[in-house]
Amino acid sequence: MIGGKPKEVSIEKPSIKAIVLSCQTYLKKCKTTHRCDVASPPLSECFWALVGSVAGMGVITYLSLIRDVPVLVASLGASACLIYGVPAAPFAQPRNAVAGHLLAAVIGVFIYQLAGAHWYTAALSVGLAVATMVGTRTVHPPAGATALIAVITKQDWLFIVLPVGVGICILVLVGILVNNLAGKRQYPKYWW
Repeated sequence: MIGGKPKEVSIEKPSIKAIVLSCQTYLKKCKTTHRCDVASPPLSECFWALVGSVAGMGVITYLSLIRDVPVLVASLGASACLIYGVPAAPFAQPRNAVAGHLLAAVIGVFIYQLAGAHWYTAALSVGLAVATMVGTRTVHPPAGATALIAVITKQDWLFIVLPVGVGICILVLVGILVNNLAGKRQYPKYWW
């Protein structure tokens, strides 16, 4: 206050030129002149990815469809892609695969039990799962779908153990068996 009158605060409006420059800067980030520099893998890598994926998902689908053991979750198919397709990738390591799925399952079930199955609880479960995985250094992209599945299929607390916990452990164990049969592969690169 100055002399009993409130001080006027002026807020400067951005100029059209500043807005345009800001938009141009933003759009430049989306433009690229680079091409994918990932080399085509040798056929042996494709073969071991096939063998691992068929073996890992074969065990899981056999247990689910033939033996009625509920270990099948759609997000495990994406985990198979990482564990058997790019076993050296950080996202494919047991720490990330197991902890990522378990954290996401806990978060998804918790959100559903707390607030029900709605579009916003589904979105929130994925957001919280991603943030938690980033914060704990356990990012495993397929696990984001695990949180979503827990909410939209209205899961209870058993979901964390069966199918998620047992299912991802099966994939990791098969990954250890199959990936280490290949001469140039090592799985895992680290455990924890």
